[in-house]
Amino acid sequence: MPELTDRHKVLIQALISRGPLSEKDFHAVFNGVTGKHPANHQQLFNDYLLKINKELSHVQCELRGCRSQNDGRVFYGFVNNVADDQSELGTKYSVPQIAFYKCIVEAIVQDSSAQGCISDIDALNIQLENQMLNGAVSESQDNSLSVPAAFRNFSISQKEKTLEQLVRDKWLCSNPDGKIGLGVRSFLDLRSWFRSNDIPSCEVCNEAAVKAELCPNDDCNVRIHQYCLIKRFSQKKAERVCPSCGRQWRCVLPKVEEIEEEDAQDVQSQSQPLPRPKRMKLRSGAATNADTLLSTSSQGAPNGPDFRRTTRSSARLRS
Repeated sequence: MPELTDRHKVLIQALISRGPLSEKDFHAVFNGVTGKHPANHQQLFNDYLLKINKELSHVQCELRGCRSQNDGRVFYGFVNNVADDQSELGTKYSVPQIAFYKCIVEAIVQDSSAQGCISDIDALNIQLENQMLNGAVSESQDNSLSVPAAFRNFSISQKEKTLEQLVRDKWLCSNPDGKIGLGVRSFLDLRSWFRSNDIPSCEVCNEAAVKAELCPNDDCNVRIHQYCLIKRFSQKKAERVCPSCGRQWRCVLPKVEEIEEEDAQDVQSQSQPLPRPKRMKLRSGAATNADTLLSTSSQGAPNGPDFRRTTRSSARLRS
């Protein structure tokens, strides 16, 4: 097989050096490199990415696309599919910082209300003693004996600086109301981890529903991303009811012209959903071209705790 050309390498370098890029920005890079815009040359764009990912698979990396659940925009990024001790040596974050990040991810995805964020105060109050990192930390009756000093001495000021760095590097995001959510890099890198840890999925697109709307029926576990909800209920003759239990779903939709404009912008990125492991109440739905084209079966996921699906009913029982 021919090696990657300079044009392929420029696309890779753009994502490595500039971090995750929005679909608009990455399309602009592709247009600058090839002289052809993906909106008019979708097959060429697909072929480029498929060839790149075939070569990158030899080093267990890939170019991947996903939607940010914070605003629904599509982003592309360079992803390492290996999560082990050796790969973590290549990061600029320290072991306590990585553990702190994992604790934040755990707190966000375990939220039964699917708000997709926690307060900055809750983030700063996280105790690293509760985080198991590569089996180095374990719970015991005497935590002082099992928790490394670097974890116990991780101060509030260090947490604040780490939060700023994680937000700056797009692993996390900071909302105007002071809430901390997952950044676009987390949505790119943690896709496989979300699936393997049974994080509830969106009923429409089947991606992890970290930030989503909940069915009004407290006994129903259905979650739908806000942008998926808008697209589903804005279709002609679409009933505004839960696709599982049939309960009336109240939501405020944008004006028709706004929806049509968004559809026009996204038309080139629509495709069929990803193949998915069998799950209860699995539904097919629209997914972006980025989701379909760039998601090969990857194992790039943090070595976090074994999360279990949390429902609103079970959350009330525990409280």
